[in-house]
Amino acid sequence: MERHLDIQLEKLRTRVIKMCSLVDEQVEYALRAVEEHNIELANLVIDRDSKVDKYDLKIERICQKIFALSQPVAMDLRMIMSSLTINTNLERIGDIAVNIAELVRVFESKAPYFDRVKFREMAVIVKEMIKNSIDSFIENDVKLAEKVVKSDDLVDELNRENHKILIGIMKESPDNIEQAVALLSIVKHLERLGDHATNIAEDVYFIVEAQLLKHSYEKFLLNKMEEDNDAESED
Repeated sequence: MERHLDIQLEKLRTRVIKMCSLVDEQVEYALRAVEEHNIELANLVIDRDSKVDKYDLKIERICQKIFALSQPVAMDLRMIMSSLTINTNLERIGDIAVNIAELVRVFESKAPYFDRVKFREMAVIVKEMIKNSIDSFIENDVKLAEKVVKSDDLVDELNRENHKILIGIMKESPDNIEQAVALLSIVKHLERLGDHATNIAEDVYFIVEAQLLKHSYEKFLLNKMEEDNDAESED
């Protein structure tokens, strides 16, 4: 006979996966809205935010219910604890998508210097990080989680490059400043999306491996490089 806890955990997992799907779509639409200067897509992101908030509350309630009525241990406990923090990161990703959409609505057209900014390169990596972090949760895939963590430095580097590019564009003409400031905000939002995807990947690693990655990226990556080098030496 199936345990009551197993039924509740499966319900929790299903709701987190649904939340993942909603948030992933919000990010896709928001970034397309920037690329195409599509006000309709921006409005859609904003209108759907309440749906994301409802799932946020549903996930919190089911976690509280499991804690109140069951005594989860080991991997079950890690799953519930991580689901709460994953949920928080997903909700914040949804909020960032809304913030980006709101910035798109401020201006009548895309900035003439938009193509000089490395928005597309950064957006592609961030979207892949979010997708991989979600897939790592769905599939309990530690390798995908590791891939997300490794990508975070690249996003940070592109954020710094875009900051320099946009500061240079502002210096060229006062007319550039208003939209360049908005693009700076969008780029910073992209960097934050990468951070939240990384947080989710860390939680997946904790669920599966019972090890924490937080605040230890350099040690983690160094160990992985050493392991890879050892494997190559053995070959």
